[in-house]
Amino acid sequence: MSRAGRSAWRGLLRSRLLRWRYYGEPIDQLLLMPQDLRTGDPSFASEIYHGHFGLAGAVALLDTESPFAVPPPSVAWERELHGFGWLRHLAAARDEISREHARALVGDWVALHGEPRGLPWDPEINARRIISWLSHSGLFVEGADETFYDQVMRSLALQIRYLRSSYNDAPDGLPRLTALIALSFAGLCVDEKQPSALARPKVLAEELKRQVLTDGGHISRNPNSLIELLLDLLPLRQCFIARDQNPPVELLSAVERMMPMLRFFRLGHEGFARFNGMGPTPMESLAALIVHDETHGKPVMHADKSGYCRLQSGRSVVIADVGRPPPGALGGEAHAGCLSFEMHSGSYPLIVNCGVTSREEWEWRMVARATAAHSTLVVGDTSSSQFVGGLSPAEGGESATLSGPVNVQAELTNQEGEAELRASHDGYYSRYGMTHIRRLRLSATGDLLSGTDQLIAPHGLKGAARENSGEFAIRFHLHPLARAELSQDRRTALISLPDRDGWTLTLKEGLLTLEESVFLADVKGPRRTSQIVIHGIMGSASDVTANWELERTIPPSDSKSEKEESSVETSGLPLGN
Repeated sequence: MSRAGRSAWRGLLRSRLLRWRYYGEPIDQLLLMPQDLRTGDPSFASEIYHGHFGLAGAVALLDTESPFAVPPPSVAWERELHGFGWLRHLAAARDEISREHARALVGDWVALHGEPRGLPWDPEINARRIISWLSHSGLFVEGADETFYDQVMRSLALQIRYLRSSYNDAPDGLPRLTALIALSFAGLCVDEKQPSALARPKVLAEELKRQVLTDGGHISRNPNSLIELLLDLLPLRQCFIARDQNPPVELLSAVERMMPMLRFFRLGHEGFARFNGMGPTPMESLAALIVHDETHGKPVMHADKSGYCRLQSGRSVVIADVGRPPPGALGGEAHAGCLSFEMHSGSYPLIVNCGVTSREEWEWRMVARATAAHSTLVVGDTSSSQFVGGLSPAEGGESATLSGPVNVQAELTNQEGEAELRASHDGYYSRYGMTHIRRLRLSATGDLLSGTDQLIAPHGLKGAARENSGEFAIRFHLHPLARAELSQDRRTALISLPDRDGWTLTLKEGLLTLEESVFLADVKGPRRTSQIVIHGIMGSASDVTANWELERTIPPSDSKSEKEESSVETSGLPLGN
């Protein structure tokens, strides 16, 4: 109903009946050019000179055509094209050819898509285009002739007025907040003849308070949302200062809360932990944000509003997902990974979730959201959250949202340097009558992680669980840099890292198996890896417990190992049995 309502409202806003509202006086001049903290790649300019326009993991072969006139290779490619974030790559080239190319491409867009209709005018895409045009206006406006300048300023004014009417039509979460940020940039950067009401400052303040939680996390629970949001908010803060205006208190407060969370989610040199839509970490963007960190605030260990816990001792860091799915449409990228964890040892990742691919690969994205793609307990190869609705982008749909778990409990304690997490969720209770309880205890030295996974069914098994005797699997997905080998009795598994840091996973009762897995969150695409799995059945018991320990048995060596194997494309790699 929400999607249908937004579609109807978009149709009304773009109708000829209301189109007159978006036309008026053009912008005379731009007063500010916001800084773009996203890093540009000058090689991109060279590629498009040769007719290759690569975005979102897809490439369009242009020949002599404009990218705005060729069939888009994917929906994600089309969205990034019309968002104009790629202008930063042309700006990084710092040559006149890139300037001319930027002018030609901006002119092509105005000629072909200058009227409010179709995907290019979706509010979240329109907002990103406004920010990109303002941030890189010097690239294509400086030195341009008067006719082109007037054409661009009229188009920019039209886009801003249209966004003012349609921002609330953007999907809830980061897209809607980005639309309000774009309006704030417009209110600060265009000439004084433009009405300041375009900025919607009160609405932006209210949205920041709602979306940036008190512990600094984002309401979507996607760690990458923090990076994307700060990359826009920090330049916006500077624009307020440049115009001799005090930034809204809510903006300053949101930045102060989010900055420590960058350190909360970070795991060594590998970037952020992979939860709820987090793929490859944009390391250069993250570095740019850390440079601008003026708060130096200490992150919390239990971000209870965001639903995450961090255990850290010695050389080891463990981050666990202990939260409910985001409500409604905010869960369009969320994963069914409740009680999953990632572990980092020294400079290298050890236990991971599969993460998401940065490419437009819908099937992989849905696989990555399943519980089996996370380092946690899975009942009957089904997910702890149920996926509701959703179509693939190729079908014009939006991502499925999550339903459940409803009751998620977590408590983090620290005694004499030893951190212990006790957590539970009821994601399997309504269907199977089972509740998952997990305990993780990290020693004061960081050399031992003790784990207990318990399934309880106080009223007996229900549904399919009764038919398959309550089959379950506890999965430990390994990073591609980690190598595992089972002992002959299959009670232990030796895991080695590139610095020869050795860990042993020991199961108190039962057997371990070593199975295929895939690591999706690599910049070059999916990579083969492995997972250690504990299989079990509940049977007629009312509860079953698996006790395991992950202990450092070989200290890391100072010698450097060989470079990790290159990333390879994969297809059909199982995450389950």
